Amino acid sequence: MARFYPVQGDWSEEEYLALQTRQLIEFTDGYLEFLPMPTRMHQTLAEWLFLKLHPFVSERRLGEVHLAPLRVKMRPRKYREPDVVFLSKARVAKLKDMTEPPLGADLAVEVMSAGEENRARDLQIKRRDYLEAGIPEYWIVDPEARTVTVLVLEGGDYVPRGVFGEGEAAASGLLDGFAVDVAEWFRSIEPSHEPVS
Repeated sequence: MARFYPVQGDWSEEEYLALQTRQLIEFTDGYLEFLPMPTRMHQTLAEWLFLKLHPFVSERRLGEVHLAPLRVKMRPRKYREPDVVFLSKARVAKLKDMTEPPLGADLAVEVMSAGEENRARDLQIKRRDYLEAGIPEYWIVDPEARTVTVLVLEGGDYVPRGVFGEGEAAASGLLDGFAVDVAEWFRSIEPSHEPVS
């Protein structure tokens, strides 16, 4: 089956977008990047934020909030799939239909996966990609350090709004009034919160 697909480096944007899979696959200039399968911990942290952010955005009619997988176009021939993404009403209005990937985003959130390569992807590579795409706010959730870093776009670079730990509230600079209790967020992955069989 694999021989029917283009070799790495030869994928077109159209071929990438035609892929039908549940695997998280990102795309840069002809190359596919296969992301690690999310763990329950990773998904729980992403879902917890989604369940806080979605009603905040919905009640105020600010736009849309989505969980991965959702392809977000960074620029021609580059796509990322943030774990949680907010699209403003103005950004959504520019899309021709519900199948078109959004161009950029207003807020991107990544939950870091274990391993040096995965951490470097979120801390350095995706930070650069989201900056290049002009995404106004980027949150990095670090389950190892139990911190949430909120970066805001100012003067052509990301400036830390804060690195929030337990006992603090991680607050958005973009969405006025949106803040989450970091300790409560990380309690969602503690064993006492696991479902009973």
